[in-house]
Amino acid sequence: MDTINKVASSLSPISVPSSPPSLSSPTSTTPPPPYQSSPSLPSPAAVPPPPVVLSPCAACKILRRRCAEKCVLAPYFPPTEPYKFTIAHRVFGASNIIKFLQELPESQRADAVSSMVYEANARLRDPVYGCAGAICQLQKQVSELQAQLAKAQAEIVNMQLHQTNLVALICMEMTQCQETIQQQQQYMDTSCFLDENSLGTSWEPIWT
Repeated sequence: MDTINKVASSLSPISVPSSPPSLSSPTSTTPPPPYQSSPSLPSPAAVPPPPVVLSPCAACKILRRRCAEKCVLAPYFPPTEPYKFTIAHRVFGASNIIKFLQELPESQRADAVSSMVYEANARLRDPVYGCAGAICQLQKQVSELQAQLAKAQAEIVNMQLHQTNLVALICMEMTQCQETIQQQQQYMDTSCFLDENSLGTSWEPIWT
């Protein structure tokens, strides 16, 4: 019995709130944490450009090898013009082309490549004479044109002489005509004077 009383006395009465908490009031007085914005993305200007992937030159692409950074053939055989290296390689060979370019200064390499491509084209068109045949044909055309030019110049000189002779002849004829007209006028004046004198002498016996 004593034990039951001790347990009952140890239990504290439960306090019941007089009014229930209002729903409109916040459950806690702690302010909400500030809004944390997400980390800003880098601007487009700050984004590094993608690495430029250079395609191999036409020579290295045809030879199926890696195009080095300082490739001798790259500046003169771009990937957009593969036919240039194909023609030159067919006639001269890649090793000879590289050797030629390495022996020349950079200021003359572009002209050398153009000459090699032209000569290779001529060699493919004319395997016997090649570029020499084209040069001979052009020289023949130049000689023919020079002969035609000389002939035309001679004809021009002849026409100028003929024109000068015609002008001189016309001037001579005009001078002769003027002299003839003057002589006729003088003759007419003289004849009139003679007629007047003859008339005067014919009337003299009548008045005497």
